[in-house]
Amino acid sequence: MALSGSDVGGAGATRPVIGMSTYLQQAQTGVWDVQASFLPQVYFEGVTRAGGIAVLLPPQPVDADIADRVLDRIDGLVITGGPDVDPARYGQQSHPATNQPATARDAWEFALLEAALRRGIPVLGVCRGAQVLNTALGGTLHQHLPDVIGHTHHQLGNAQFGTSAVHTVPGTLLAGLIGETSDAQCYHHQAIDRLGDGLVVSARDTDGVIEAVELDPTLPGDAFVLGVQWHPEETLDDLRLFAAVVEAARIYATERVS
Repeated sequence: MALSGSDVGGAGATRPVIGMSTYLQQAQTGVWDVQASFLPQVYFEGVTRAGGIAVLLPPQPVDADIADRVLDRIDGLVITGGPDVDPARYGQQSHPATNQPATARDAWEFALLEAALRRGIPVLGVCRGAQVLNTALGGTLHQHLPDVIGHTHHQLGNAQFGTSAVHTVPGTLLAGLIGETSDAQCYHHQAIDRLGDGLVVSARDTDGVIEAVELDPTLPGDAFVLGVQWHPEETLDDLRLFAAVVEAARIYATERVS
């Protein structure tokens, strides 16, 4: 059963801090028309309704020390959706349909993610976030899915999400969270091609497109690391994925202060 906001994050529970990546874009408000850090409210509402404390992490100059200082202060990390990952990150030339690289955001998110993986901090990747996870671990992407599967259902355009039935792989973390199948809100023209090191596929859609990946459970360690190609923030009547990363972050926060 899907969790509602009243089902999670009880008053006696530790409320973990969840860092959420944001992106820069032009924003107009009143007389102002400026570059601003941006993230739709539904993302951090998913975290807060699941019992976490959302902290927004805008792109900025980064090195290993800065990434570590940020991660000293958060208990979980959500890499959010957005434009395409720079194909140079996985050794390819840009496809004509691929977005112009957001190099500042790429550098910021890759540094945060790589530091989080070293520390065992829980990670949830959403859409682009799943692609960042795969790429950071040495995988590649299909740069334009219509070239592979022959249709544009995964990204209808005009901010209209397509609904896909995703089928989980038995025995995976994701299957334990959402069951055998779930309807997913999709808005992506890229997808995972070659898997990154240490990842396994945890869901595909009816076209065979990889819709979720996670760390191989047979490898050492038990960190929560999950990337989904769809947008769980678009259906907040179902908080299972947000609840899962918040709970993993709560456990991480408790263990590191004990």
